[in-house]
Amino acid sequence: MALNPFFLQGSTSEQFLVQDLINEQLKIYGVDVYYLPRKVFKEDNIIKEIQSSKFDDSFLIEAYLNNYDGYAPDSDIMTKFGLRLKNEINLIISRERFEEFISPWLEGISAGIAENKTDEDYELNTIERPLEGDLIYFPLGERLFEVKRVEFEKPFYQLGRNYIYELQCELYEYENEEINTTVEEVDSTTEDEGYITTLSLAPFADTASAIAKISTGSVNQVILNNDGSGYSSTPTVTFSDPPNLLTGGIKATAVAITTTVANVQSILRIEIIDGGSGYVIPPTVTISGGGGAGAAATCSIGGTQFSIKSITIQNQGSGYALPPEVSITGGGGSGASAVSAINSNGLLSSIRLLNAGIGYTEAPTISIAGISTTGVGTFFYNEEVIGQRSGVTAKVKNFNYQFNAAEQLIGAELQVYLNTGEFYIGETIVGSSSSARYVIQNHDLNSFDDPYDSNEQFEIEADNILDFTESNPFGEY
Repeated sequence: MALNPFFLQGSTSEQFLVQDLINEQLKIYGVDVYYLPRKVFKEDNIIKEIQSSKFDDSFLIEAYLNNYDGYAPDSDIMTKFGLRLKNEINLIISRERFEEFISPWLEGISAGIAENKTDEDYELNTIERPLEGDLIYFPLGERLFEVKRVEFEKPFYQLGRNYIYELQCELYEYENEEINTTVEEVDSTTEDEGYITTLSLAPFADTASAIAKISTGSVNQVILNNDGSGYSSTPTVTFSDPPNLLTGGIKATAVAITTTVANVQSILRIEIIDGGSGYVIPPTVTISGGGGAGAAATCSIGGTQFSIKSITIQNQGSGYALPPEVSITGGGGSGASAVSAINSNGLLSSIRLLNAGIGYTEAPTISIAGISTTGVGTFFYNEEVIGQRSGVTAKVKNFNYQFNAAEQLIGAELQVYLNTGEFYIGETIVGSSSSARYVIQNHDLNSFDDPYDSNEQFEIEADNILDFTESNPFGEY
């Protein structure tokens, strides 16, 4: 039998009245909190675990704190893994306020994502109600809480409608999510949390310098006739002695550069370290060792004309992410070319000749490409920085200049997180938004270890039980 049509079970005007009364009570007795929706970048398809997310929007909304006895009794637990603070709060917010104030903004964000969708974009799981996994910034305790459960049917359909959301929240455990709401008090709550790399930066980079020496009777160029194969290490290159070795002649030296193609290692080229002097005929080139065979080379000499004998580095410079270009000009000769190499600290380590040139009347000028825009700019909070040599990216936590007692700039300190790898000492790091450029002098991994944490001990013991290096202990398929 149908309900009695003369009794309405709650009219629209009655429902609006109840909602307005609730809204007014929240504005009188509530507290302003920030609601932070989670934007998901990557989610596991099987267990639905969120693997990558960020929080970069915030909405100020009034909420009633439904806790009269603090952050839940007995919420601090001492475990083998350390002290866990399982503080909890229950917050009540207006359903109407959420749907009219927050949902339209989330709908606009979601529409923008759908219109410009790429594989690297995030997504919002819902825009209709608060979602488990979203964050609440509670200003009274200056803490972030994670929404663990949303009760949206309590009280249960009074006058035929629901009017509130009850958010059951637990103290947020930071897992390196990006939090960049532009609200200082919210963002600062995680400023020192997670795995942070502290980079010591040089205030400027230094351009390297070198000088050339010329001589007659030097090896001019080494021609590789056969690149050989099967090398497991770099072979040794030797030259026969000049005829006047005992009376002033100098024996040439060179190094082989190897390459691997289709898992076969062979010689790519031979670079001259010192062309020697006193050769009247081209010396014999011998390639030996390295585990391979078949390589052969010949060389030419400058004869009675002056060629570049060697290039000596005077200043190694600093801040090189890639080997700089070497230019050889002047001196009356021509044809010379050289390549450089750097070490892991970003310093110039060597300059070797590919061709010593010919016809020089004086030592030519050696020019090395410099870095004129390093050591400038200010990194922005949460911008992405990129190591120019390693290709590693990270997000900026904090950036500070360092000065000495005389107020002179001596360096800078950059704290980053969400690293994709480990930066190289000596490489240049560049901000994607600020375009700031600095050279990394040193770095320190700071994980804020808990003294009660025994995770490393567990991992070591587990490795002793299961050894995956020899075979799969669970069987092969």
